[in-house]
Amino acid sequence: MKQRFSRGLVAAAVATVCAAGAHASPARIDADLQRTDLRFVADELLVQFRPGMAAAARDAALKTLGARSAKVLRRAAQDGELHLVRLPQGRAVTDALRTLRAHGAVKFVEPNWIYGTQAAPNDPYYADGSLWGVYGDASPGRKNPYGSQAAEAWNVGKDCSSDVVVGIIDEGVMTSHPDTQANIWVNPFEVAGNGIDDDGNGYVDDVHGWDFVGDDNTTFDGVGDDHGTHVSGTIGAVRNNAEGVAGICGTVKMVNAKFLGAQGGTTADAILAVDYMTDLKTRHGIKLVATNNSWGGGGFSQALKDAIDRQGAAGILFVAAAGNGNLLGIGQNTDKKPAYPASYTSSNIISVASITKKGTKSGFSNYGLTSVDLGAPGSAIWSTVPKNVNGVVTPGYAAYDGTSMATPHVTGAVALYASLHPTATATQIKAAILNSAVPTTSLAGKTVTGGRLDVSGF
Repeated sequence: MKQRFSRGLVAAAVATVCAAGAHASPARIDADLQRTDLRFVADELLVQFRPGMAAAARDAALKTLGARSAKVLRRAAQDGELHLVRLPQGRAVTDALRTLRAHGAVKFVEPNWIYGTQAAPNDPYYADGSLWGVYGDASPGRKNPYGSQAAEAWNVGKDCSSDVVVGIIDEGVMTSHPDTQANIWVNPFEVAGNGIDDDGNGYVDDVHGWDFVGDDNTTFDGVGDDHGTHVSGTIGAVRNNAEGVAGICGTVKMVNAKFLGAQGGTTADAILAVDYMTDLKTRHGIKLVATNNSWGGGGFSQALKDAIDRQGAAGILFVAAAGNGNLLGIGQNTDKKPAYPASYTSSNIISVASITKKGTKSGFSNYGLTSVDLGAPGSAIWSTVPKNVNGVVTPGYAAYDGTSMATPHVTGAVALYASLHPTATATQIKAAILNSAVPTTSLAGKTVTGGRLDVSGF
C-alpha cells in the first residue's frame, strides 16, 4: 500500500518531486492556453525575473511590450522578483508570452489564470440524519459507514486543540455565524481598528485575515461569500451548541484569505493568499497546520506551485479539491488531464475526491490513480451559509455538492490529527491520513489510496 503513495511521503521522494518541474514548461502552458475550459485575464501576465536582475533590466524587458508592472507579488533575493504585469491595449497574451520568454532577464512568464469554486448548490442536521459526512459505522444516534467517522472519534473524547489553526483560501467567511463565530481566528499580533500594520506583514488591521479581491481587511462581504462560509462550517462548526451543524474539528481556529469574488479569482491573488498563510507561521510561529483550497480551474502556473512549495517547506499541508469534472459535470481522470492546483506534484498537497452517502464516487468528481489521494464526503453536505432575509444578511444553512465539500472534511482531519499528535510533522500527518483510508470499491484504481477518509483511529 505504501508503495502506491507516489506523491512524496518519503524524504527521498520529496527531493525528487521538488526538483522535477523546477522550471515552467512553455509547451505545457501553451497547451493549457488552447483548452476551452480554462480562463485567464486578457491583459495580464505573471513574470518571474531571474535572481539579481536590476530594476533597469526588468524595465527593459517590459518595454519590449510597452507593458508595465502593476504589482510586485514577491521579492526574494534567492528567487528573483515576481511581478504582475499589465499589457497595453490590444496586445495578445500569447504574443506577449513569446516575446518575454526570449528576454534574458526573465526566468519564466505565464498567464494570470482565473479560478472558481469547486461546488454546486443543490437545492436541519446531525439529529435528523442530514449530517452524514461526520457519521461512522457506530456513531451515536446516527450511522453511516461512508461518513468520515468523526463522530466515533468524538464519542471516545478525541477533539481538537484550540491552538491549532487552519487557513481557508477561498471566498470570504462569515465571521458572525453563531455556529462558527467562536472559532474564527483573531490575530494576536494586530491591534484592531488602529489603522497600523502592527504585525509588519504588509496588511493593516488583518484581524481575521485579508481580502485580496478588495485589498482590505473585510474578509466577509455578504451573501456572495457562501462557499467560503460553507467550507468553514464543515471544518470547524462548534459542536453541542444547539446550532445546526457540527464541524470535524469543533475547537480549531480558522483564518481566512479571500481571493475569490463574484468573477472568480486570479493566480496573482492566489499566490498572495498562499504566501500570507505561510508568513503567519514562519514569522509569528502560529500553529497553522493546513490550508483548505476548494477551488480550481486554471492552467499550470510555476509561480503558484512555487508558493505551494514554500508552504510545504513551512510544514503546512495544502488540502485541495480534485475538481468537479468537465463542462458537463462529468468527473475526469486527472492523471491524463490535470486539474490545478490539486494536480501539482508538490509533496504537501492532499488531493481530495468526493463520495456520496452510499459510498459511490460522486459523478462530478475527478479521480486519478497517481494524482488524487483519497475520497471524502462531498455530495449533499449541509453546512453554514449567509442568507438574505428581506434584505438583511442572516446566518443560515444549505446543502451543497462538490469536491469543495469533500476537501474541508480532510482539512478538519488534519487539524484533529495535529491536535492529538502535537509533535507530528506535515509529512507524518499526511501519511497517517492516507494510511488510515478505508478501501472503497468506487475508488479502487482511481485514487492513490483506493480509499476514503477515516478519522476514527487517530
